[in-house]
Amino acid sequence: MPATFRHMAPRIPAQPRKSAHTGANGGGVVKAVLGPTNTGKTHLAIERLCAHSSGAIGFPLRLLAREVYDRVCAIKGADNVALITGEEKIEPKGARWHLCTVEAMPSRPDLAFVALDEAQLSADPERGHVFTDRLLHTRGREETMLLGSSTLEPMIKALVPEAEIVTRPRFSTLTHVGAKKLSRIPPRSAIVAFSAEKVYVMAEMLRRFRGGAAVVMGALSPQTRNAQVAMYQAGEVDYLVATDAVGMGLNLDVHHVAFAGLSKFDGHRQRRLTTAEMAQIAGRAGRHQRDGTFGTLAGAGGTNPEFTDEEIYAIEEHRFPPLTRLFWREAEPRFDSLATLIEDLESLPPRPELATPPQAIDLAVLKRLAEDVDTASSVRGKRAVERFWDVCRLPDFRSQGEETHSRFVARLWQDLRHGYLGADYVAQAIAQLDNPSGDIDTLQARISAIRSWAYIAQRPDWVLAKDEMSARARAVEARLSDALHARLTERFVNRRTAVLMRKAGADASLLPVRLSDEGAVLVDDEPIGHLEGFRFVVDPLARAEDRRLLLAAAERHLPGLLHNRAKALAKATRESRGIEFEDTALVWQDTVVAKLERGRTMLAPRLKPDVALDRLAPTDKAEVVAALDGWLQTQHQRHLKPLLALDEASRDPASGPELRALLLHLVEAGGVLVREGSGLDRLDAAQRQRLKKLGVRIGALDLFLPNALRPGAMQAWHRLARIWGRPAPLPPETMQPVVHAKIAPAGYRRLGNESLRVDLAEKLLQAAHATRMATKARRVFLDPAIARSMNLSTAAYAALLRAGGFRVHMGRSLPEKAFGPPHPPLWDWRPSRREPATEPERPKPPPTGAFAALAELVAR
Repeated sequence: MPATFRHMAPRIPAQPRKSAHTGANGGGVVKAVLGPTNTGKTHLAIERLCAHSSGAIGFPLRLLAREVYDRVCAIKGADNVALITGEEKIEPKGARWHLCTVEAMPSRPDLAFVALDEAQLSADPERGHVFTDRLLHTRGREETMLLGSSTLEPMIKALVPEAEIVTRPRFSTLTHVGAKKLSRIPPRSAIVAFSAEKVYVMAEMLRRFRGGAAVVMGALSPQTRNAQVAMYQAGEVDYLVATDAVGMGLNLDVHHVAFAGLSKFDGHRQRRLTTAEMAQIAGRAGRHQRDGTFGTLAGAGGTNPEFTDEEIYAIEEHRFPPLTRLFWREAEPRFDSLATLIEDLESLPPRPELATPPQAIDLAVLKRLAEDVDTASSVRGKRAVERFWDVCRLPDFRSQGEETHSRFVARLWQDLRHGYLGADYVAQAIAQLDNPSGDIDTLQARISAIRSWAYIAQRPDWVLAKDEMSARARAVEARLSDALHARLTERFVNRRTAVLMRKAGADASLLPVRLSDEGAVLVDDEPIGHLEGFRFVVDPLARAEDRRLLLAAAERHLPGLLHNRAKALAKATRESRGIEFEDTALVWQDTVVAKLERGRTMLAPRLKPDVALDRLAPTDKAEVVAALDGWLQTQHQRHLKPLLALDEASRDPASGPELRALLLHLVEAGGVLVREGSGLDRLDAAQRQRLKKLGVRIGALDLFLPNALRPGAMQAWHRLARIWGRPAPLPPETMQPVVHAKIAPAGYRRLGNESLRVDLAEKLLQAAHATRMATKARRVFLDPAIARSMNLSTAAYAALLRAGGFRVHMGRSLPEKAFGPPHPPLWDWRPSRREPATEPERPKPPPTGAFAALAELVAR
């Protein structure tokens, strides 16, 4: 048996008993409730316990005791129920109902009811003597119930003749279905292997093509085992891979049990399972009224284990060879000396139905240490021998074998022989194991070690600060168990595939697929991929064998998802929410949905939908394209309205060829055109007047549309210019007054190493002329303060003035030995002869007089 099952608690002194030959009943009714698995024996025992004023049930496993403890607490209240195991003890004052491991069962004459679960374990070589002792001597004042397999019936009749035997039939049937490949094993199945390595192999294979499996082994802590079982029971995975530990104490929703092998190593040799052992494991399939099946795993590890016809008949009909003997060992040996203790523990049974068990680990440790002179010499007197025996009975949770466990026990005895273990020493030992990092094997080793310290800390005669130290040990075990559960789940469970297999089965259309706000495609909240625009991309972390299933599931649901996504895109586009330009592409949720292409004119680009939109239904695509086109027109009307007005005027024949040509050049230049060579001088007065009505400003150096110099307008025009293959430096997003660039961006005039926005350049020239005209002097001082407030350097300001027709005159130097500020530079305006009028035009006063009246009459 695994170390998990061994001596779970120190023995509580038994009541005085009669000889095992008589099987004394203590005055109460004794019932033996026998039958196969799934007969409701444990449920009956719980009902009888709760019907009595007090009582106790002994279970073979700590996790079973804990499970029933929770159930009884819900009925009787936590203040009235005790849980007693070797590693955990919850015993409220005045508790009347006790749930225990078999080794920790209280033999008290005041308990009205006592039950022993899985009594057939009296034939177990490792723990059988403990079960036999409880079967023979532990009795309830009013009622005693022995629960077990029908194979125990002859031994009950021989050893407890006063017992009333009640046989219970199985609620459901078990049927053999032959061998199946692992890929053909149906959901809600348990695969049973007989080594940790094989369990891992099976679980890894199931992870690949079935989403994974829960793992149950005797080496796991009860908390980890419960967490794995809970994951299976909740349907997170459809498969359970276990050792033969699954055969006892776990009520599972299993439909089929598959044996990966039919032999195991029992600690001494490799042997074939007995039919009773096979039935105990196969009996996990089908619970209560639901039938179950069992079989073998074809090709498991290169072998094909098969049941014989006799074994199949025995399992299906629950017919097994009766037990012919139970293991027995003296439960109350003498403690006069180590030799006397060993002699009593190896004494022969008092009845022929009882047999001497193989040497258990506690007796092996006792004999080994008794041979050690130093250790044996430290054990003197009855009390020392009894205390030493208690130390030797420390379970080998770590399964390290007789020699290694003996050294641990010897060290513990050296600390205990003089009294108690110090709280600091125990706390330090516990703290060293409080490390939830590491792989599965490392965490299992730590859990085994902490269970040893939990057992030690539970002894009030070993540890002074018992309550505190036992609480610390349980807390560390809980943290390690959680970490181990997480590692097992991480290694053996692919939640995405598990969800797919569980929900889809043969029909992927049954999968509940939805789209998250971020564009992830989810199946039961498990991501299987994402939509890039309107293209499904499988999760890159998915295994290659998962991709076909993921694609099939997604393809079935893509039309609906794409329809919803198209509606969302159209709505967002109409509301101008979440859609924006990236270069010449329209982007929504980081995905390109369309691009701009060259159209008939620069301001009329063509919208080209992304090829991914072809996946949409025609109506959905038409709706999306119409929404995108409407958004584009809105953006152009918002940012390019002044340029669109120029473009429309350039096609109007009434504008005249000279003005139309100028307007075309302005549109192509983004609303900014150098005055020199623009053709402005070829316009007549009416055309100039129309140009001004269109919003064009005629400056000293440039013609420009003030509204076209806004950031949005410049970005929009620059985008269209790139489509037409007219690269130009990208204007700054904020259109700040001055930029430093080798080539002036659109809307800027270069002045040496700096570029100044053209409307601000015009503003500075206007200010210069205003100063000149206000002073009425030939040469004036032009203060560069306004230019500097625009971050324009004095040199660039001077370059601007020179371009506007101003000439500088530097002041004379101060005479020798004269002091004071130098003469400032003075500027005069000398327009170029090639440009007859660079001074800003002023509005002319309206004509007056008789000629003006006559002109008005003619105009009418």
